[in-house]
Amino acid sequence: MLAALALVSSWPAARADDSPALGDVGGALDQARARAPLTPAPAAAAQLPDDPWKRVRHPTTTPPEAIGGYSAGCLRGGKAIELTGRGFQVMRLSRRRYFGHPALLDYIRAFASSERAAGLGSLLIGDMAQPRGGPTLSGHASHQTGLDVDIWFLQTASGKVLTPEEREKLSSPSLVIGDFDSLSPHWNPAEMDVLKIAASDPKVERIFVNPMIKKEICAHHAGEAWLGRLRPWWGHNDHFHVRLVCPAGEAHCKAQGSPPAGDGCGADLAEWFTPEKREEAKRMKEHPTPPTMPTLPPLCAQVLTE
Repeated sequence: MLAALALVSSWPAARADDSPALGDVGGALDQARARAPLTPAPAAAAQLPDDPWKRVRHPTTTPPEAIGGYSAGCLRGGKAIELTGRGFQVMRLSRRRYFGHPALLDYIRAFASSERAAGLGSLLIGDMAQPRGGPTLSGHASHQTGLDVDIWFLQTASGKVLTPEEREKLSSPSLVIGDFDSLSPHWNPAEMDVLKIAASDPKVERIFVNPMIKKEICAHHAGEAWLGRLRPWWGHNDHFHVRLVCPAGEAHCKAQGSPPAGDGCGADLAEWFTPEKREEAKRMKEHPTPPTMPTLPPLCAQVLTE
């Protein structure tokens, strides 16, 4: 069940994220921001727009509220998740992206500690959100409202607590060769069980996975209701991205809406394996677009200064 652990001497390769805010394919701006490198090279970093959200060190002390959309929003009353919890550990602590809406923290805890997940080992939690959400400008287009979390396709043995150094240097192996050419030798069919558990919670709106992973799961689970929540998207070859629905009663949270009906194993998945899509993947690598600061809801200006 457990993917092999491997210490590396450098940060993991840059990975594309993220889903668009309004659909599974979305507009050019969302796709351009999704291609931003995780850790920009010095020259590229100097060109990044000023990001005041990165400088904020603490959440607001107000009641929790997700504001705006997943790719243009912010978070009130966010909470930091415990760095080592029952069935999970948080990675890349130096990034300080382990904050989220309380609904997200509850989801992670319930997923990691459930009886169904008891044999998974310790889940490794990647990026959630910054203390008050908002744009990150590196690594993600979304993760702005505290309702998104990356979970690695790498688990550690239950009971093993990683050191701070391991949390910075461990890397989750890619389960896919190329952009979406074939599954890699690291693929473990048990990951289908992990994703089924993660997607079966009704609070989940979408889970983003590499198209090749979606294709493999369709071959084994076609027609199952939970599979419709698994959406193919760029990257996501070493982690999957869970997105929750807007919490009830939070009027300023902009929902993405339910994914298309069905299991998603038909024409919309087949499109990812066309020559046109592969050419698009090649262009994205060769000509990445610099990230831009999205237009946030006016209420986020208040959240930033509270």
